[in-house]
Amino acid sequence: MREVLLLGASGSIGTQALDILEANPDHFVLRGISVGHQVNKIPGIIKRFPSIQKACVIDPTAAKTLQKAYPSIEFYSEDEGILRLIETTPGDMVVNALVGFAGVAPTLKALSLNKILCLANKESLVVAGELVNRLLSDGHGKLIPIDSEHVAIAKLLDYVGKDNVEKILITASGGPFRDLTREQLTDITPEQALNHPTWHMGKKISIDSATMMNKGFEVLEAAYLFNWPLGKIEILIHPESHVHSLVLGKDGKYYADVSAPDMHGPIEYALKERDYPFDPVIKDSLSEYAPFHFRPFDPARFPSVGLALKAFSLGGNGGAILNAANEEAVYAFLRGELPFLQIEEAVSYALASLPLIKGIDYQTLKQTDLAARACVARFVDGRRH
Repeated sequence: MREVLLLGASGSIGTQALDILEANPDHFVLRGISVGHQVNKIPGIIKRFPSIQKACVIDPTAAKTLQKAYPSIEFYSEDEGILRLIETTPGDMVVNALVGFAGVAPTLKALSLNKILCLANKESLVVAGELVNRLLSDGHGKLIPIDSEHVAIAKLLDYVGKDNVEKILITASGGPFRDLTREQLTDITPEQALNHPTWHMGKKISIDSATMMNKGFEVLEAAYLFNWPLGKIEILIHPESHVHSLVLGKDGKYYADVSAPDMHGPIEYALKERDYPFDPVIKDSLSEYAPFHFRPFDPARFPSVGLALKAFSLGGNGGAILNAANEEAVYAFLRGELPFLQIEEAVSYALASLPLIKGIDYQTLKQTDLAARACVARFVDGRRH
């Protein structure tokens, strides 16, 4: 029986994780949650899971109100509250379904406390992959991915054997604009960009899918998760989103994880610590996966991926610059302050403008995060004057 702390319980991944926890009462007991600003979700979650002992929200005033309403539960607030939540919640498993840089410190805290970390927060590896892998190599904690692409890769590497794999192929739907030219993207609105053809996600990740920055992040994640060279990771456009990723074996065969586009399976794989049934689909060529389709990824069409690769090659705080600049630019676009195509321009500007720091710790990353956001704010302000 695993005692679980779920960070980001009110989001898309968190909501689906709650479904799995509820459906498996013999495997899991939920001891703690965080919900950010979604305080209205607290009563419903507590009703479903009376085992909850600890909770965290952003607003201190809301935490005090909730404490009075639920005296048997200890409530925390703000960013420091999440770290206290991780420290004090009983159990050995933490699910990090937070969005953005806010998820980095909780990842590092959970691993430092030797927790089993089920990770959906992309930014933890993009920003702090070096620190995460340092903790893991020193024997602190255990990390299991939740992203469908990385779950697929993990399954396939286990099945084929890492030494027998030539290349990792990360599939991408291509987002809502996969069939448009660069010229056709000039006047894209937030409403259009949020209309993903396959997945139903939060606003930030939906925009990242439209720019394909999310796929750049996933390449970096794969490099850190599997200690795999960037030169042997490729992106493949796959509109149907049923093939979650593939590996090309040294035997010339393609091995794939194929299933409907639903996150419940990958989340359950992580929660059950990889103890999950898996039958790969093995073919001699990509064309044999019909009726599914694949086409090459065009880096000139989606330059955000190149920016992610540049950040990785810089090392140090390069990932922190990349993430913060992208996050700030995405929200500026959503507010109508930045054209769609200038999201990547803002990120490029930040990567070129801010100093590279090789020797990093969390404080360095936090300072870089703030500096990159300020840099993009200046970029946005500059185009308005």
